[in-house]
Amino acid sequence: MPAEVVDILSAEDLRRTVTRLASQVVEKARENLGAIVLLGIHTRGIPLAQLLAQQIESLEGLSVPVGALDITFYRDDLDRIGPRTPQQTTIPVDLSGRIVLLVDDVIFSGRTVRSALNAVHDYGRPKAIWLLVLIDRGHRELPIHPDFTGKVLPTARDEVVKVLLQQTDGRDGVELWKPAV
Repeated sequence: MPAEVVDILSAEDLRRTVTRLASQVVEKARENLGAIVLLGIHTRGIPLAQLLAQQIESLEGLSVPVGALDITFYRDDLDRIGPRTPQQTTIPVDLSGRIVLLVDDVIFSGRTVRSALNAVHDYGRPKAIWLLVLIDRGHRELPIHPDFTGKVLPTARDEVVKVLLQQTDGRDGVELWKPAV
């Protein structure tokens, strides 16, 4: 049990952050917006990708395809984290020649993203792959850096960042859980 839970983003802060991220994606992809495919990484990357797609449609009137990516069989740490039940991967369109926007809630070591990159290439050869994360908490073990970041949150290694989304958790927000001393 944590000694302290600190609210990092309220539901309103999270909404504003998603709106800002969607605007940044639209700006960067302006001429290629129709080539974008959002792939949410299980678990919370999927509802986050859906929120981004809704916001992009609201801003630009363009429906962006959204898929789900399970990386279980691409992980290099199953011996450490234990067995996992794979989830469904759903790729809504052919990825060849598209701009794939990988969406995840938190980036930490970079290993999840490395696994996602390997998985994506089993489904085609995208023109480009961009990475969007809600929270960047540092402590990278691999040379992976997000193209779009909602919030940079310096953390200690033993702290936990919990992203809460309505679809999976019944409420929106971001919390930092500090361990008991």
